[in-house]
Amino acid sequence: MNQLPQLTFATLFVCTLLGNDTVTADSPSKETNSLTQKESEQGFQLLFDGETLSGWKINENQPSAYVENGNIVTHGKRAHLYYVGGENGGKFGDMELRAKVFIHPASNSGIYVHAKWHDTGWPLAQGYEAQVCSNDYSDPKKTGSIYNYKNLEKSVVADGEWFEYVVIVKGRTITTFLNGQLAATFTEPAEQASRLLGGYIALQCHDPKSKVEYNTIRVRELSADAK
Repeated sequence: MNQLPQLTFATLFVCTLLGNDTVTADSPSKETNSLTQKESEQGFQLLFDGETLSGWKINENQPSAYVENGNIVTHGKRAHLYYVGGENGGKFGDMELRAKVFIHPASNSGIYVHAKWHDTGWPLAQGYEAQVCSNDYSDPKKTGSIYNYKNLEKSVVADGEWFEYVVIVKGRTITTFLNGQLAATFTEPAEQASRLLGGYIALQCHDPKSKVEYNTIRVRELSADAK
């Protein structure tokens, strides 16, 4: 019952999304990587300049994340690319994250929110992972899942196309949307110690055979009284 206000809040945000043209290709086209006028007015900030990894820091296996054709590419041995830029050093509390994502066949990645820095390994100490996983990859938890907490057996987005991924964190609730459609929501039980303690956004480089591309990564902080 207590999840309904959170869903209503999240849905209001998704209503502001603009339509996203899909591009199907083995090598995706370069996206515009810019804010809309409305997003600028809403306080969004771009986290990627479209050319370099300025503001980002990879924790291990440096070659696993790079910029190609104007997109951030995760492709290589396990690593995590953390956003550490901006006035707050890359740490966010209540937030709305938007990103354009392109999944190549048989590929796995993820978008972490409220993550804690780890020099190596998977950043599991706090926060959550919004799963990015092609439908033909062996992991049964598919794109849109809140990994291990609200899992989807099938994604509503196709592989080999750009799509819009939205992750909203508000209080003790995390919600994901794919192309404006609700994918998953999870509210932490009162008896569970919260994993939403503020922290980094991180992109996962899962394995050498997985290739996922990101563009137009933008975020805005949500005030305590946002509705």
